[in-house]
Amino acid sequence: MANESIVAPERTKKPKWLRVKLPVGKKYTELRGLVDKYKLNTICTSGSCPNMGECWGEGTATFMILGNTCTRSCGFCGVKTGRPDTVEWDEPEKVARSIKLMDIKHAVITSVDRDDLKDGGSIIWAETVQAIRRANPNTTLETLIPDFQGNEKLIDRIIEVAPEVVSHNMETVRRLTREVRIQAKYDRSLGVLKYLKDNGMRTKSGIMLGLGETEEEVIQTMKDLRGVGLDVITIGQYLQPSKKHLPVKEFITPEQFKKYETLGLEMGFMYVESGALVRSSYKAHKHAS
Repeated sequence: MANESIVAPERTKKPKWLRVKLPVGKKYTELRGLVDKYKLNTICTSGSCPNMGECWGEGTATFMILGNTCTRSCGFCGVKTGRPDTVEWDEPEKVARSIKLMDIKHAVITSVDRDDLKDGGSIIWAETVQAIRRANPNTTLETLIPDFQGNEKLIDRIIEVAPEVVSHNMETVRRLTREVRIQAKYDRSLGVLKYLKDNGMRTKSGIMLGLGETEEEVIQTMKDLRGVGLDVITIGQYLQPSKKHLPVKEFITPEQFKKYETLGLEMGFMYVESGALVRSSYKAHKHAS
């Protein structure tokens, strides 16, 4: 059975349920002013997230560490690929200061993949969490980590600093993983999430729809994730960043997203965020409690 959807011909107009309201509100305006004034780096702005106004209004923001150049070339991702810059060892303190300046209640930290580094960037990851804790003791944290090539010693650095939530995205179903994620492996990602859960972490993962997956494949992916004890799952619509990226095959309807939400809750997930505009950090503050 296919997803209930609208087949997406090339360069078609987005359906009405993908229209985004302009962000408004006092809190959003204040944060926008701080980001512009101090040139603070958030994925919310650089990624033009459709939920920026809502998340900022709730005191949540997402920051990317370890540069803006990834060593992998995933077919869905708008982050540039190439040879990354050298590591900035003062970055943890910079991120911590930004969070303090913005008075962020819940921070999501993510990064590019740094397969060029022996430690996969895990040292900067751990130091960033520690710096945020020192400067912002009341801020809760979610770390959206790469797979660290499945190296448990590197993953241990994340576990040791104990963020409230550790997230690692599956992105897509098993059949499409090689095409969508290229250097990633479906079972390796499942293994990372299982290892995190086995070591006491609250775990989270996300998948995007509209790449040609079937309903059965989505449900199986959800079952696979629940099978490794995953606590939180996000399900959203894939949108093509540019003509060079994988095309959108389908626009999934709100009714189908609601069906996945219902199924996910029945499977036992603690939280299920399922909707066209849902992204990894959507409602992230809620997942930490």
